[in-house]
Amino acid sequence: MPHFAIGASDFLLDGRPFRIVSGALHYFRVHPDAWADRIEKARLMGLNTIETYVPWNAHSPRPGVFDTSGMLDLERFLREVAAAGLYAIVRPGPYICAEWDNGGLPAWLFQEAGTEVRRYEPKFMAAVTQYLQDVLDIVRPLQIDQGGPVLLVQVENEYGAFGNDGTYLKAIAETIRGAGITVPLATVDQPIDAMLEAGGLDGVLRTGSFGSRVGERLATLRRHQPAGPLMCMEFWDGWFDNWGGPHHTTSVAETAAELDALLAAGASVNIYMFHGGTNFGLTSGANDKGIYQPTVTSYDYDAPLDEAGNPTEKFHAFREVISRYADVPDAVPLPSGRTAPEFTAQLAEPIGLLAAAPGAWSEHEAMPTLDLLDARVAIFRTELRGGGPALLSFGEVRDRVQVFLDGAPVGVLERERRERAIMLPHSRGRLELVVEDQGRVNYGPRIGEPKGLIGPIRLGADELTGWSACAIDLDRLPRLWDAAGCTPAALVPGPAVWRATFELDGPSDLFLRSDVWGKGIAWLNGFNLGRYWSRGPQWTLYVPSPVVRSGTNTLVVLELDTLPTTTATFAGAADLGPTEL
Repeated sequence: MPHFAIGASDFLLDGRPFRIVSGALHYFRVHPDAWADRIEKARLMGLNTIETYVPWNAHSPRPGVFDTSGMLDLERFLREVAAAGLYAIVRPGPYICAEWDNGGLPAWLFQEAGTEVRRYEPKFMAAVTQYLQDVLDIVRPLQIDQGGPVLLVQVENEYGAFGNDGTYLKAIAETIRGAGITVPLATVDQPIDAMLEAGGLDGVLRTGSFGSRVGERLATLRRHQPAGPLMCMEFWDGWFDNWGGPHHTTSVAETAAELDALLAAGASVNIYMFHGGTNFGLTSGANDKGIYQPTVTSYDYDAPLDEAGNPTEKFHAFREVISRYADVPDAVPLPSGRTAPEFTAQLAEPIGLLAAAPGAWSEHEAMPTLDLLDARVAIFRTELRGGGPALLSFGEVRDRVQVFLDGAPVGVLERERRERAIMLPHSRGRLELVVEDQGRVNYGPRIGEPKGLIGPIRLGADELTGWSACAIDLDRLPRLWDAAGCTPAALVPGPAVWRATFELDGPSDLFLRSDVWGKGIAWLNGFNLGRYWSRGPQWTLYVPSPVVRSGTNTLVVLELDTLPTTTATFAGAADLGPTEL
């Protein structure tokens, strides 16, 4: 069997120097039927390796569960990498950041008192040991020394930016080794002395994450890694977007020059991202460094392959740079030469969310968190028995609440605007609150915080109690018209679910325009495309061709705000918004 090792100055493949030229491709952000296409295009750009994170919370949405179906089939993904003749790097965390909800950490971890994540703490270590065992049971037989593609496994992720618990970091490495991983291990940190010191382990290769000032960053890394190969585990070639901000792009020429400098220095590289893909469903994360900023649905990242898997100018520039240092295939991916189908469909038959309330109702004396309800969207109701106008206030809104009084909209409070109070026109009648989790923070000290309306919740000076809560079952929304008691109406106040049908001759990538709508979530044929918001910058939702059918297709939209037009428009190409505001 092949043997991969860390030498005095190089990686060694069967005893010979080997340079890793890798690209990040997250299986959980790409439809499985598109994996082979994206992997083949990586090979054609000159890459010899594919890197992926593993999202713990996606695989384990509840304790005791480890799901590997559909987009979570890590084994299938790694076997497709091998089938293309490429190697693989696996980064299982347990924390991944990745602009992914909660940085990949399951929300249920934080609900048991005393649990300290990313620390050598018994409750967390028990959970993470089981998780790593589950992941590495898949990876173990796919290591290079067992005939598989996996060259490297990473220990934690940028731990030096979080803590300095060396006992914990060592325990993670030992757990990985104890699970039968025999290939080399690596850590990654930004090339800052304190981070490399706190996040590194003796006997484990240190690597860096950066996208510029290559010479300076490699020199810093070398001070902390006197021997062994130099590697940039995350060569940032683009950036992600937040709702309300610009669409980020980077200079092709400047980024290619930095890649050239990295390879000229003899370093190995993992390009982050080679292909970003999409935060389908409600998987995108958020940042909060004083201001909460949720991440958009697209994870295009201005990568060499765009969100739909098409080569960009950056693809060809990177391929040319790589060709100076390694052989690249003669073939080059050809542009498709066609646009996606352009057409419209009419949304109709709206069903009011407040009336239908698809989900389980429960009674609570005090306001429960969304975590307690295991919900991303929920409705809360209580009866007010006052009289005149009154101030409704919350300790904190995480992340958005729409306020209704006797079915009539009163207003919206948003975390981004640090809003915590609203004046009610009167304080008698049915108070309803629609609360939305817009994405959990994925970096920094606010990871894992509870979601929902954080108390105390007061009407004037009095705390409100006696709540009915409904955790909205989002999976039921595309089938709502089949449910008993769900009757479409001509006009629906507040959030509503709409549907449209249309015919197509065959599967094709589609781009659903969302800039003319308000704020919500869309599904096509039951597949959750993700969030949309008129705040931008993202104006289209990507629809992968494998979810599109020949014949009749059904689009379902949950509009939380207002639907200014009931026309659903499909565009010929993606529109990720302005690069300047």
